[in-house]
Amino acid sequence: MMQISRRTLIKASGTAAGMALIPSMSEAKSNSFANSSAAAKNKFEFSLNMSTIMGQKLGFIKELEVAAQAGYKHCEIWVPTLETYLKSGGTIADARKRIADLGIKVQNAIGFAQWIVDDESTRNKGIEQLKREMDLLAQLGCHRTAAPPMGATKEGGLDLRRAAERYRTILDLGVSMSVIPQLEMWGHSKNLNRVADVLFVAAEAGHPAARLLLDVFHIYKGESSHACLHLVGENAIEVFHVNDYVTTMKPGVITDADRIYAGDGEAPIKKIVGLLKPSSQPVILSLELFNKTLYQQDALMVAKTGLAKLKALNL
Repeated sequence: MMQISRRTLIKASGTAAGMALIPSMSEAKSNSFANSSAAAKNKFEFSLNMSTIMGQKLGFIKELEVAAQAGYKHCEIWVPTLETYLKSGGTIADARKRIADLGIKVQNAIGFAQWIVDDESTRNKGIEQLKREMDLLAQLGCHRTAAPPMGATKEGGLDLRRAAERYRTILDLGVSMSVIPQLEMWGHSKNLNRVADVLFVAAEAGHPAARLLLDVFHIYKGESSHACLHLVGENAIEVFHVNDYVTTMKPGVITDADRIYAGDGEAPIKKIVGLLKPSSQPVILSLELFNKTLYQQDALMVAKTGLAKLKALNL
């Protein structure tokens, strides 16, 4: 992997600070102090990532119902679960109506298209997959999708400038389809496993819609310092994955399945969240677990417990 110099990081941080250009500059200047104060009082809202209850195999609609019944206003869905629902006879129209009836907002989707890989044929297939997924998500009313380094996890050496070009390509696609890919960091990957990597790629893409999708667990797993998060610009993060871990399990051995409820471990969650910079819109803090012990429990109880522990953090 290319080395990232101090000069490059300074450039990346400066560019990242200007990522959130969706509102016009005039609109930003017209925001009153009262509006800013209101936003400051509601900087974060809670979401359930369906990974947390996917082990119970409830199916797409039931997962939505559990999230709503547990008290979440927001959720993240998984594209494979949505596709299974559609293949079994469900429709986007019915799903969208159920979402509206439940009063829950689908903030993001988790997908695994191989948009970033070096092999051109595989990458083109990944982009076509993204097109299909974005079309479904737009119809559903979900306007974000995760863009992790899928397919580029086992071998290092990915050229980050090439990755930035590829991210810009899918950002252009996302803007045209009203579903913005959130550049996701995976701590277990050989590429894009550190905050500095995704910060560079997002900044180097040079696109106003660029956004980062970070995670308490992956910051630890990839051995990034949470202190670097002050370099991430205002509104550069719209969804942030929250979970916890114990430090007796070192980054080299800890796995997704070892994630625990937020507040039950030793992660500096309050410090991490405190470094995020929401302004006009609150950051969505989404509980993302893959804990097999929790998969053996009642899904509604797990969802309720997770929300209660998030609220107890007083973020």
